[in-house]
Amino acid sequence: MSSYSTFHFHVAILQRVLSASVTVDKEVVSSIGKGVLVFAAVAPGDLEKDADTLAAKVLKMKLWDDDSGDRWKRSVKDIDGEVLCVSQFTLLASTKKGNKPDFHGAASGEAAKRLYQYFFEKVQQGYVADKVKNGVFQAMMEVALVNDGPVTLELSAGQKDVPAQRMVPTSTPASTPTPSNSEDRSRP
Repeated sequence: MSSYSTFHFHVAILQRVLSASVTVDKEVVSSIGKGVLVFAAVAPGDLEKDADTLAAKVLKMKLWDDDSGDRWKRSVKDIDGEVLCVSQFTLLASTKKGNKPDFHGAASGEAAKRLYQYFFEKVQQGYVADKVKNGVFQAMMEVALVNDGPVTLELSAGQKDVPAQRMVPTSTPASTPTPSNSEDRSRP
């Protein structure tokens, strides 16, 4: 049995929203209407190619119906929506031991800032720059949103082999859905 396992590092939570905003020190610093809110985290060893992949997924992910009502056919670009990116290192917390989160899975401040900024700029470059907004890196932010659906997805880019003892457990379904115990997965 191998002592290494594959684990996704560079991750983002993508939420389809009707609106979202970031407030810092009681001042709204960014806000969007219909589009996507992206919480992104950077881990040690993440590369620009991981950020490239994640930025492309954010812009290409099919989250909206088309004009004929077919589900999951249009991206944020297709609907002329907006994007709000927020850095959130806590996505990489380990809660395996005890009741206090362990944040050693997140990159250090300067490395994370550099790669997060690179990710943000790639999202801007892949779309219309003024439709892509940003939170404030390392600030205490109040993030408000109206989730549409709700639709919330975890996106990941890049895989790395890590020692099995360092793996962060991921949730697994309690049972495999069957026609009798599953809901219609084509609807949000």
